[in-house]
Amino acid sequence: MNAMTMKADPQAPLRANLTTLQLPYIREHFEPLAQQAAAQNHSHVDYLARLVEGEAHRRETRSIERRIKNARFPMLKSLDQFQWNWPRKINRAQIQNLFRLAFFETHANVIFLGGVGLGKSHFAIALGHAACLQGYSALFTTAVDIINTLAAAQVNGGLKREMTKYLKPRILIIDELGYLPIDKFGADSLFQIFSQRYERGSTVVTTNRAYKHWPEIFNNDSTLTSALLDRLLHHAETVIIEGKSFRAKDQIES
Repeated sequence: MNAMTMKADPQAPLRANLTTLQLPYIREHFEPLAQQAAAQNHSHVDYLARLVEGEAHRRETRSIERRIKNARFPMLKSLDQFQWNWPRKINRAQIQNLFRLAFFETHANVIFLGGVGLGKSHFAIALGHAACLQGYSALFTTAVDIINTLAAAQVNGGLKREMTKYLKPRILIIDELGYLPIDKFGADSLFQIFSQRYERGSTVVTTNRAYKHWPEIFNNDSTLTSALLDRLLHHAETVIIEGKSFRAKDQIES
């Protein structure tokens, strides 16, 4: 930076250093906040505190955006958006309590069980989104996507690396378990995920099948299914939702 530049803009060296230190909020606001501090007779410490607070807030916002992006939600949902008057049977207090996220501390699991169109995926996504807002990592996927991804990884020799992606998030959301049959490889893969996440991370599952029918999901392997359920349900809360599909609401009411 030459002398002419410094003379034309005496703050240029400071801006350059703030850019190097990756402090964009402070770089963009130190001058207007300095003017405001002088006009309102704020102390140097108050002025510095406002700059640091703004930078911290910017970083937290960026972190939240990054966690939400990495979670791969198909859309964003919140608890406030849910229409509680539609399901015939739903435990509102139970679900609202889950959004305190206390089950994270014990690495417990949540299973939303019910027919199609009753809000299972809505709640699962909303839980994942709430987790991201509170600083937790999350990943949304479907049971079929997991199996297809791991099958492709096995062919390419990257199964272990791909499996790790499902083990690392603090909350893993597996949507639509039981909607399509699963072969032996798929059953074994999901068993490995549930087993390795056991007491290490929370898993949220949405399913339309009662537990007694789960052997039919997992290639009719009763032994594997029993072992899987033993791990999944040891620390778990089951949320049962009953009623008719909300997506078919218009046809039902007509």
